[in-house]
Amino acid sequence: MKHQTLRPFPNDFLWGGSTSAYQIEGAWNEGGKGPSVQDTKTIPSDTSDFKVAADHYHHYKEDVAMLAEMGFKTYRFSIAWTRIVPDGDGEVNEEGIQFYDNLINELLKHRIEPLVTVYHFDLPAALEEKGGWSNRATIEAFVRYCGILFDRFGDRVKFWQTINEQNMMILSAGAVIGGGATTMKETYQQNHHMLLAQARVMKECHDKLPDAKIGPAPNISTIYPKTNDPLDIQAAQTFNAVRNWLYLDMAVYGRYNNVAWSFLEANNATPDMEPGDEETLKSGLADFIAFNYYSSGTVEYYPLEEETDSVEADQQKGQGVPGFFRQVEHGALDKTEFGWEIDPEGLRITANDIYSRYALPLVITENGLGGRDTLTEDGKIHDTYRINYLRDHIKQVQLAITDGVELFGYCPWSAIDLISTHEGFRKRYGFVYVNRSDFDLKDLSRLRKDSFYWYKDVIASNGENLA
Repeated sequence: MKHQTLRPFPNDFLWGGSTSAYQIEGAWNEGGKGPSVQDTKTIPSDTSDFKVAADHYHHYKEDVAMLAEMGFKTYRFSIAWTRIVPDGDGEVNEEGIQFYDNLINELLKHRIEPLVTVYHFDLPAALEEKGGWSNRATIEAFVRYCGILFDRFGDRVKFWQTINEQNMMILSAGAVIGGGATTMKETYQQNHHMLLAQARVMKECHDKLPDAKIGPAPNISTIYPKTNDPLDIQAAQTFNAVRNWLYLDMAVYGRYNNVAWSFLEANNATPDMEPGDEETLKSGLADFIAFNYYSSGTVEYYPLEEETDSVEADQQKGQGVPGFFRQVEHGALDKTEFGWEIDPEGLRITANDIYSRYALPLVITENGLGGRDTLTEDGKIHDTYRINYLRDHIKQVQLAITDGVELFGYCPWSAIDLISTHEGFRKRYGFVYVNRSDFDLKDLSRLRKDSFYWYKDVIASNGENLA
């Protein structure tokens, strides 16, 4: 669709940026915090652990001041479960409460709206030892933890997100993210427990905070068929259902997507349902949809009889199930230096797909380019590649708004440099450079990249100045 005139961004559009607790905070064993699966998992030998990260725990005032200088209207961050409840389901840690009290108050002092994710890949290690999400008791622990957050911070936080990229935890298996399952059946049982926990938490938010809004935070990417062969088209429909619609159908309607359920049946992976589960899933529904977008995906039909070399999978590539779909390269898209395809137009298509299906307000809570930024001798970081990536995607956001999509915010990943889950500190995303490497903490000073000044102008002009 070609528009002659574009709608402007809404006057109250929430320009911001995103981070997660375990990737930015550091202070992994300070302030009463307990260990999470991010602290206990095996870290690749060439990648930093998360013990110090960007040391946001000790630099939060400086960091918030830089976000305010850019003009942020919102800041999407996550709360570390083990900083609030160190063992996942025991005593409340008041030092952890105080840290987030201070952070939220600092944001509000600068007129930055907190957008809080309650869970971002950091299950308490003590709960993982008891079975993690395979254990239904984790549902109760999660609901209790979120109730504490609503009680302590709900007077100031009006936007909440539940589980970050639940679909990626399931599709990528847990080895990279922490935890994990050994069979597809167990994986989707864990998924079912997370869906139950999400529904109960959304209901609890509505009950306790009637003026607040809450929604899911999956990674949603439109899936293209490799060719116009009907088998490839069916493969794309199936992967769309398994990757995307399973999670949003549940958050919005409280039910399993039919194609996704059929896929689980065919793979003997349907979760065991207990009495009352169906009612619970319908009891708490989303007010809005937050979604993360980095690239689209492309699949072809994967014949049962065909053997192929195994491919390392992550959230953007390498997924495949014989008899159903196999993720392949698009063939006409550029890639980042870390191998992710770049498809700005796919963001517009994805936003339209979501809004057409669910008609709920949308906010983009991750979108960004990871690269090996270089600090020059005079203290500059010239990240033109990041500016180009974000500019192209923001143009597509405006086109989606012009298409009629109700989009109320854009929060690129990431606000400042942090540790990439897959590639450590060498893969940087932020507008703010943190002076450290994977194995040398240096002075952890903060430096403004070229993209910092560019994004500041974007926000100040409410999206009009993208030059």
